[in-house]
Amino acid sequence: MNLQGRSFLKLSDFSPAEIGALLDLAAKLKTQKKQGVPHPLCAGKNVALLFEKPSTRTRCAFEVAAADLGMHPVYLDPAGSQMGGKESVADTARVLGRMFDGVEYRGFAQKTVETLAKYAGVPVWNGLTDEAHPTQVLADFLTLKEHFGRLAGLKLVYLGDARFNMCNSLLVGSAKMGLDFTVCAPAAYFPDKALIAACQAIAKETGAKLTFSTDPKTAVAGADALYTDVWVSMGEPEELFAARIKDLLPYRVTEELMKTAGNGCVFLHCLPAFHDKKTTMGRRVCEQYGLDCMEVTDAVFESPASLVFDEAENRLHTIKAVMAATLCKDAL
Repeated sequence: MNLQGRSFLKLSDFSPAEIGALLDLAAKLKTQKKQGVPHPLCAGKNVALLFEKPSTRTRCAFEVAAADLGMHPVYLDPAGSQMGGKESVADTARVLGRMFDGVEYRGFAQKTVETLAKYAGVPVWNGLTDEAHPTQVLADFLTLKEHFGRLAGLKLVYLGDARFNMCNSLLVGSAKMGLDFTVCAPAAYFPDKALIAACQAIAKETGAKLTFSTDPKTAVAGADALYTDVWVSMGEPEELFAARIKDLLPYRVTEELMKTAGNGCVFLHCLPAFHDKKTTMGRRVCEQYGLDCMEVTDAVFESPASLVFDEAENRLHTIKAVMAATLCKDAL
């Protein structure tokens, strides 16, 4: 298998075998990292990290992964690039492609990362857009595989706002890798119908099971993992909190819901999480609406069932695998 030269824009572009190979490579590189074994597979290469949205995990994972692979990363925030202001996305892509061996993009529109990939002439990696977050799902799947020893047949339940990047990518990834994936949300918060249809077609070939529910207690019964995300995403106005809290509060992940799922169920979250009032925004919103947390209780977040920091660490290893596989011929 050779992924050299490929961009990593969304999981639907990759076969189950290719996704599995990336996860296997990530596990191998993680072991080498833990054992102190150097793995500069991409020595001498340079990569651009283009960020329209800030991030702790994505930036750190790409920078450390690049360094571990022997590469030099250059971070570009909105002030460090003319993209979209004085220079078009296509022109920016052609400039960066002449100077760098690969380009990461984290921002808003999926169209932007697609345009970068079209014109850069080098691999482009999606660090997050409004529609997709494929590197996060690789980290989630590596975490599940480490904990349960498999992916196929696991019951994963996503609770909350299921219309955007996180649930979209989990839906595609679960369909590809044969999971039993349940979306649990108000009907108005379900994913796009066209995406559901596309994933159902994939599921017929892989044996995945896709379910859509509005009842949390029914949805989580027998689940291996519960997954949630913030109710208002970065870039959305805070005024949306009132409606989202009203609609999504029944879908909060609580100790009771974890018990309903059953023994052995784990909790996942892509982070950051509003599990308490120890952040500026979390405190302000919770006090305004009379809450002590939002999408997950602090007791669940801090419980032994919570694998959120395993996921956060695995961003490093899976992103490293993506860069190595797409830049280096013999990585896989």
